[in-house]
Amino acid sequence: MQDHVKIIGILWIVFGCFSLIGAMVLFLILFGVSFFPHMEVEAATVLRIVGIALASFLALLGVPKIIGGIGLLKGHEWARILILVVSFLSLLNIPIGTALGVYSIVILLNKETAQLFHFPVPGK
Repeated sequence: MQDHVKIIGILWIVFGCFSLIGAMVLFLILFGVSFFPHMEVEAATVLRIVGIALASFLALLGVPKIIGGIGLLKGHEWARILILVVSFLSLLNIPIGTALGVYSIVILLNKETAQLFHFPVPGK
């Protein structure tokens, strides 16, 4: 099960990086288009606002994936819970998000996997 947890952690880091790259590309396209010559001031302003808003939204979706993936690789219980939440939310992201979400949910809700995250506290 530990190998599955490592795979899930790596996949969520990669998936989160893709979200950040997508946010950056979307921002560069929309913000760059707003500088085309002969574009009205209002249209350029709207493109910049939409570019910033959508890129920020995609980045906000990508950051918990990366943080949760790193936490899973380090064996933190909070990361398991975070990835479970992100997995349920990503079920709507067809097809890759659904596949990764189902795989993560099945593995992380397994009793053997849950026992991996409960370490004895030293000195108690």
